Parts: sequence; structure tokens; C-alpha cells
Amino acid sequence: MQTTKLISVPVLVFVICVFTQQFVKAGGPPPNSVSSTASVKGVATFEGADSAASVKGIARLEGTAPKPKAISMAADPNCAKQHPSPVFSQEVIADSKGELENVIVFVSEGLGDRTFDPPSQPIVINQKGCMYEPHVLAIRANQPLQVVNDDPTSHNIHPTPANNREWNKAEPPGSRVEDSFSREEIAIPVKCNVHPWMRGYVAVFKHPYFAVTGKNGSFDLSNLPPGTYTIKAWHEKLGTSTQTVTIAANETKQINFVFKGM
Repeated sequence: MQTTKLISVPVLVFVICVFTQQFVKAGGPPPNSVSSTASVKGVATFEGADSAASVKGIARLEGTAPKPKAISMAADPNCAKQHPSPVFSQEVIADSKGELENVIVFVSEGLGDRTFDPPSQPIVINQKGCMYEPHVLAIRANQPLQVVNDDPTSHNIHPTPANNREWNKAEPPGSRVEDSFSREEIAIPVKCNVHPWMRGYVAVFKHPYFAVTGKNGSFDLSNLPPGTYTIKAWHEKLGTSTQTVTIAANETKQINFVFKGM
């Protein structure tokens, strides 16, 4: 039996504004578009890569989205003064068509014993307006995670993982810190002990086949070797949905994930 070999080529993708990015595309750079994160990751290539396949689709909310909760920043005037209009929680964000933001879609089974080197370029979380931007992001195991404080007040970044080392780092205004996670985990809660309304999630993967949906709910897992895969979609409040898909050489298959309103 011939052994399929994969290598990882680092590709730098700039982190762009959470309000203009559409989705993070696995296996390649994201477009100039809304949501979550512009993840920097290695692009998997393999022998016979001209036969690579793709899985694309949309994550949707069926039913009524829970009403977002208003956030009070009165405890820190340096935070409150940055928001002339009300700020709301980002737990469930869907448009009028139900297209769901901040869903992590990823390959959970089917890659066998293939291994992938992590990119050296960092993924960036911005603390801006005393909120995390992006709210949900995905990163490779052992890839640097850089946290930037763009606010005129102090923060601390405090991930609380179940399968990785916990860390908690103070950040004065204008500073940045860097760390990483060594093991796969979907997903790690992140908080600020100074500002309790600041919440986010970081998903950690040992491979590059993942995406985080943006405002149009879309995802694209590209450059996959032909095969049968278990694809999962994770949402912080709506749970996890699973599908199995078989893709042939050069095939693009469409699948959708539907989450029930709360």
C-alpha cells in the first residue's frame, strides 16, 4: 500500500476586522471578509494534490435566536466611554436568514496518522473596546497566540483549558503577550479577570482542516485528500453537530449544519 505523505507550508493570513470577514477557509487564506478569525495555518499538500477535494457549506440556526444580553461596562469608565451605543453579548449571532456566526467546523476523523507541522506565524486576539476580537478563533497546536491590548485600561488574558496548560497574564495598556497550546482542544474558554463580561473561545487543532463561520455562516474545508471524513460543527451555546462525508478526487461536496434555537 502506498503511503500518502503530507507536508505543511506556512501561509500568512492577516487578522482582519471581525466585522468585515466572511469566514476562515481551511487549507488556504481567507477572503477579505466578517467573523471570527483570520487563522494563520499551514496549507496541507500531498502526493497527488491535484486530486484534492473540498467540503463546503453553511451553518444555520433554525428557530428563534435567544435575545442577546446587554453588557454593562460601568465598572470601568475607560471601557464604557468607547461605546456610545449599547453593547451586547456575542453568544449567538445569526442574520435574518438564520446564517450562524462563530461556528467552528472541522475534520474530527479520517486523516489517519498524517501529521502536520504548525505554522510559525502567530494568530492575534485584540482586546479592543474591552471585548475580544475575534470572539471565537481557531489555531494550530504549538502555533503562537499573540494577545494585544489596544485599550487604555489594563486587562489580563486567562484561558481555562481542560486539556492544556492554564495561563493567566496581565496586560497594561498598549502591551502584548504571546503563548501557545500544545494539545488539541475544542474549545478553550478565555476570560479577563479584570472585566468579567469579556469572554471568548480558542479552538486548538493538530491539523489545518478547520474553519470558523462569519456573518454568512459559510465554511470551506479545502485541499482534503479524497476519503471519508467525520465533520463536526461546534457552537459555544448550541452544541455540536456531526456528519460523515465521502469525497472523491477533485470533488467539492456541499453539506449544511442546522442548529436548533434555544
